Amino acid sequence: MYEISIKETNFSKSPNSGSFLQTPFWCEFKTRHGWSYRRFEINYVLPAEKDDKECEKNPQAEDLKKTFELAVLNRSFAKNIFSIAYIPLMPELPFECTPDSEIDAAFGDGEITEEGEQVSVLKELVTPETQSIEFAFLLEELSKALKPFLPKNTIAIRFDPAVGFNTPEDRDLFNFGIRQIAKSEKLKLKKNKVDIQPPDSTLVSLEGTTEQIMARMHSKWRYNIRLSEKKGVKINRYLGNDVNLSEKIDKFYELTKETNARDGNSSHEKSYYLDLIKSSAEEIASGKDVPLISLYVAEHEGDEIASIMTLFSKDEAIYLYGASSNNKRNLMPNHLLQWTAMQDAKEYGSKYYDMYGMPPEGKNENHPMHGLYMFKANFGGKNIHRTGSWDVPVKGIYGLYNSAEQIRAWWHKVVMKKIRGR
Repeated sequence: MYEISIKETNFSKSPNSGSFLQTPFWCEFKTRHGWSYRRFEINYVLPAEKDDKECEKNPQAEDLKKTFELAVLNRSFAKNIFSIAYIPLMPELPFECTPDSEIDAAFGDGEITEEGEQVSVLKELVTPETQSIEFAFLLEELSKALKPFLPKNTIAIRFDPAVGFNTPEDRDLFNFGIRQIAKSEKLKLKKNKVDIQPPDSTLVSLEGTTEQIMARMHSKWRYNIRLSEKKGVKINRYLGNDVNLSEKIDKFYELTKETNARDGNSSHEKSYYLDLIKSSAEEIASGKDVPLISLYVAEHEGDEIASIMTLFSKDEAIYLYGASSNNKRNLMPNHLLQWTAMQDAKEYGSKYYDMYGMPPEGKNENHPMHGLYMFKANFGGKNIHRTGSWDVPVKGIYGLYNSAEQIRAWWHKVVMKKIRGR
């Protein structure tokens, strides 16, 4: 279906834009923590069906040519016996989708002209569902084209595609369609039950004034931010070149362990966080255009009670990691932390603030993750639901690895949490 050409490259045209997971900065950081990576320039052509005269105005009826950069991370296991190639937040859909406003108009009552006449605006619509066949083949054929460039012990190529939906139901329907296409066309493509990146999140737009951004929040969240300020909570920001950074990372790590004990989660080693923030500052100081990593610490009367780590790039700001004490939670330090980071991200020039992971649903008070859902959703963002991880197996051992991966996830997410009483 596709004509794909690949060229390995060490240069990036956009080192500080797009998904942070695809930036050279992030990939090089990951190489110091157990991964390796390669960067490619991808060119593909999707020939159109020229005899489809009824769809001459459909963009999918014309030859499609695209060029994009692609970072492929690789992680080895079992003393380098096998490895997984991982492609985070790429690729995108082949065709640009019709804006939501135009789709709503197409299925509504039409538009009213200046003369007061009602006219239909129904036209050819491009949605993820209308290009699911092309997307399924893109993942399959891109994998085949990449395979010669990857380590010989690679057993699968894993994608976290940059394809998002407004509702979990739309996302699930799209994934179901991809499964059916893979089955009918005998593609190797398989939906992984264990997602690497959080597929569900909420994106807070940083457009407008700070007053307008705050106005989009739930009223209770605005109240909590002001309450935290009124009660004397102070937010201090630290960068990778601050003289007391090591001390603050120590405190952040202590809070992380306290949070993990409370919530039953796990985290990285302290050296991971220190390397991340220091490498950002060092590269910026050397004149490189890389994302900015910051550590925010909430303090009250000498007590450091909560902390978050963020990443700012030209397109997005990411809430990477967070931790809080069991003490003084009534002072709402987490609300003030997020609001402070959002203001700084806006000043930096980021377009939106990604809360980076939330339950797909949770408005119901009986939902087990209701608290986390409401905390992130009430900052006024737009919820997004990505497809999650898709795999293209390369070797037969993939089946055993995938089963072991699911068992491990079940053990940590279900069994261990029940043992800890959560």
